[in-house]
Amino acid sequence: MSDINLELNKVSKRFGGNQAVDHVSFSVTKPELIGMIGPNGAGKTTLTNVLSGMLKPSSGTIYLNGRRIDGHPAYDVTRAGLGRTFQITRALGRMTVMENMMVPGLALKPNARKADLEDRAHEILGLLTIDHLTHEYSRALSGGQRKLLELGRLLMLDPAVIVLDEPFAGVHPTLQETITSYIHRVHESGKAIIFISHDMNAVFELSQRLLVLHHGALIADGDPQSVKNDPAVIDAYLGHEEDD
Repeated sequence: MSDINLELNKVSKRFGGNQAVDHVSFSVTKPELIGMIGPNGAGKTTLTNVLSGMLKPSSGTIYLNGRRIDGHPAYDVTRAGLGRTFQITRALGRMTVMENMMVPGLALKPNARKADLEDRAHEILGLLTIDHLTHEYSRALSGGQRKLLELGRLLMLDPAVIVLDEPFAGVHPTLQETITSYIHRVHESGKAIIFISHDMNAVFELSQRLLVLHHGALIADGDPQSVKNDPAVIDAYLGHEEDD
């Protein structure tokens, strides 16, 4: 089990006059399944980009296991133990599924034995139920299969903290069940997982804890039932039952 101690302290990100992330603070100190929700434009993806090193924060600090990672490039953040997926998958279309899996493995461990990395890749592809696609080019995969491949590539990096950006978007219900099973199994292996989703059924089924963003600010952080009943969250995002 990997050490987990992620700390955000008053993290903000501005784009000109737009405050996309507004003094967000929270910590993750154990393996948790954490949902992140909020209206469109709430700052969820921007915060993910700041967390993963894709963007530098305008202010605030981020520490992972005692190491300050805010402002570091994405590859450095990944090596520190935080990995993420993208809402729009980024598989390498001209490479096979196995070649796609090997890229992050070699990037993290350039001196690793190829056979060891291939064994690890086969294990992960089996977990994701796409081991039969090992020799297919990723451009030939369905959208859901590409989501699974992106999850597999992330797992090759063995991060302590995993951030998933809309893992269920555009995915067939059968593949959504596979992704849900994957998330559970990875979490049970000792990883902390933060996932962004507009699928409220998935959010409340999976989450042990919910973070809610609104206008870039964190307006709620707690167990799903408490957050669901929070008046600020209802007004900002979930709505009242009579509005359904």
